[in-house]
Amino acid sequence: MHTLLTWAAGFLLLGVFLLFGHLWGSGTAALGTAARVFLPVWLLLAIANLWVGVNHAGYTLREELPILPVVFLVPAALAAWLAWRWSST
Repeated sequence: MHTLLTWAAGFLLLGVFLLFGHLWGSGTAALGTAARVFLPVWLLLAIANLWVGVNHAGYTLREELPILPVVFLVPAALAAWLAWRWSST
């Protein structure tokens, strides 16, 4: 359940980045840039999620490490696809 909530937070954050890209830029190139900027921010937040799981939730690093790519890749894949889609138009 936590993974689903984390994905939802990632999609929501991507939406915020796209909203600001739309407000501050012009055209789809700005949206593509916003999606690309989202990627390193989301990676840092996914690593922070791993850190919280290890330091506060009581999981070991060995237990949390396989979850990191699962948490990161789903919203990142959408952001990468949107960045690719909007940069080619």
